[in-house]
Amino acid sequence: MTRNSLRVLMISDVYFPRINGVSTSIETFRHDLRRHGVDVTLVAPEYPQRHDAPATHRVPSRRLPFDPEDRLMHWGKLRRTTQQLAGEEFDIVHIQTPFSAHYAGVRAARQMGVPAVATYHTHFEEYFHHYLPALPRAWLRATARHIARGQCNQLDAVVVPSQAMRTTLADYGVSVPLHVLSTGIPVEKFQHGDGARFRRAHGIARDRCVALFVGRVAHEKNIGFLLDAMVHLRRRLPSALLVVAGEGPALPALTRSAYVLGLEGHVRFVGYLDRATELPDCYAAADVFAFASKTETQGLVLLEAMAAGLPAYALAEMGTRDILEPRRGAVVAPDDPAEFAAGLASLLADQPRRERLAAEARDYAGEWSGPERARQLAELYRSLV
Repeated sequence: MTRNSLRVLMISDVYFPRINGVSTSIETFRHDLRRHGVDVTLVAPEYPQRHDAPATHRVPSRRLPFDPEDRLMHWGKLRRTTQQLAGEEFDIVHIQTPFSAHYAGVRAARQMGVPAVATYHTHFEEYFHHYLPALPRAWLRATARHIARGQCNQLDAVVVPSQAMRTTLADYGVSVPLHVLSTGIPVEKFQHGDGARFRRAHGIARDRCVALFVGRVAHEKNIGFLLDAMVHLRRRLPSALLVVAGEGPALPALTRSAYVLGLEGHVRFVGYLDRATELPDCYAAADVFAFASKTETQGLVLLEAMAAGLPAYALAEMGTRDILEPRRGAVVAPDDPAEFAAGLASLLADQPRRERLAAEARDYAGEWSGPERARQLAELYRSLV
């Protein structure tokens, strides 16, 4: 540690082995903050699957009936854990999620007399209606905004991963400072995948055109839109294949939809892929990264794909706009399945254009490297203490 070192207590309702953008963000920042004199101790749920990580305190948890992937930490044990840690000399509390972690984090920061900051990762007003469909959508949206405003205004600062999310929270009435700081990516981890190995493992012909989606297989990711687009794409490119990599609650419904749409030979659900081995190979096996989510606060998978040299073809909505609008290694797609398919077919059929975009994508992704983003976060911490 350096003379100007900091100790940060980070608290989250989600972490590995649960795979999502929040877990990835925490892991990337923890790793890169060390080289900037910041030591992070993490409090996170305990999962049935074991996952060892240094300086991590696991809290017993139970499954959520409406979301079996995530866990709810035992409140009493979470409080005891944070109380014990409050006896140590931390300089700041960083809250990563707005559930139990938020309330425990605010309480711990007040007990220690240190600033509390949070990262607002998820645009919840666009999520709740997928999981609580029986309730009025307008009421759910208003409730999400009310909770977000109240929680954020309890803090000393809020980190948001995109300009769009900053504008959203300001419109909610959040009055504390909002700092735009995207999560960096470990660029080098995605640069050496073996695409031929992935294609052999999954029986995909070497010359077949492959569009790829990677992410949580959930309704808010708008994967159904990609299936609708594939109906049109197969008419233009009969050999085209959409690979969907990931797991999630929408997988059974999307599998049925693919069957009903007659896409059995044109969509391949490959499930969860190990990030260190299989996922880089998967990126390397594809020709284009196709993405239609409208709820991303950033869109880390776009940058991962681009780091692997994969052109991005995506809707520019919410946080993805910050990544896509420079049009470097990326094409902004139209928000209509037929038009989306037409643009994707044109891109898949134009190898020189894809190669040019691939080179741009690698260079552009390098500008989003993890160490630089960690340096900026370390500066924010020091400005608050």
